[in-house]
Amino acid sequence: MIAPSEPASRHLPVMLPEVLAALAPRDGGTYVDGTFGAGGYTRGILAAAKSHVVAIDRDPNAIRGGAGLVAEMAGRLSLVRGTFGEMQAILADLGLSKVQGVVLDIGVSSMQIDEAARGFSFMREGPLDMRMGQEGKSAADYVNTLAAEALAQIIFVYGEEPRSRSIAKAIVEARAEGPLKTTLDLVKAVERATGPQRFNDRIHPATKTFQALRIHVNSELDELAQALTAAEEILDEKGRLVVVTFHSLEDRIVKRFFAARAGKLPTGSRHAPELHIGPAPSFELIHKGHLEASELEKRDNPRARSAKLRAGIRSSAAAFTFDAKSMAVPHLSKGKH
Repeated sequence: MIAPSEPASRHLPVMLPEVLAALAPRDGGTYVDGTFGAGGYTRGILAAAKSHVVAIDRDPNAIRGGAGLVAEMAGRLSLVRGTFGEMQAILADLGLSKVQGVVLDIGVSSMQIDEAARGFSFMREGPLDMRMGQEGKSAADYVNTLAAEALAQIIFVYGEEPRSRSIAKAIVEARAEGPLKTTLDLVKAVERATGPQRFNDRIHPATKTFQALRIHVNSELDELAQALTAAEEILDEKGRLVVVTFHSLEDRIVKRFFAARAGKLPTGSRHAPELHIGPAPSFELIHKGHLEASELEKRDNPRARSAKLRAGIRSSAAAFTFDAKSMAVPHLSKGKH
């Protein structure tokens, strides 16, 4: 057995005690860790019960980094490269159809942020990449080729940045002088529209632009919606889904998913009694609303400050039909990207 407190590389798993309490691993169960990273949640699950974990990550660095833990667990851990939206197909390839729990830690990992060569952070100069899976189009490909209108929409929709048009225009003007190749190149382009960070700024002016591009490059919100729907399909009755999010777009999708599946979305009107219309609830909520990290954890781990945990227990009812719109998944207008 490994201790739940054993460090996993440089990454601190956010809200690990709360995640394990909500997931409630049990002996003989099979659990999916959809965002393996440095293996923090996986280690916790394996330490909490004599269980089997199927861990998924799209980042080949995470897969290589987890090889030692796979060997150490001697058959209790299956580590697979892929996206968590593909978890149903991944399980089928392993001969599994149902599991007793799924945990998802949404967003970029601290390991990826800390590695300048990955290009996720405006605090560290590196190639303008941002690809979690290290394949496909990079952030540089988009910022150097998309029209200003398309860039503005990405920055507005995925970054919730009110200055999206002026930032997009500044990016186009900057790239006319030479391609934007590094994170610092993009920061300087954004600062053409916003000005540099001031002493009393709460966040860096490039924060929302970097967030928007990262989400777009990795199709993060669509992947999240697919993962939630897949989890609903593969969970056994009484199985548990636990999701930790770090910004409002992610949390809105998870909140709407659980509200719909638990029969909590409003129906009727203020003039008529509320009626339950539609399929039977497929989840029972574990908490009212969401949980946040403790003040101690927020102090010790800055990544935990914005974390929200939502969780539910699967009922015996049939899974809902997939509907991205009902989950408030934002999409770019046709032809804009």
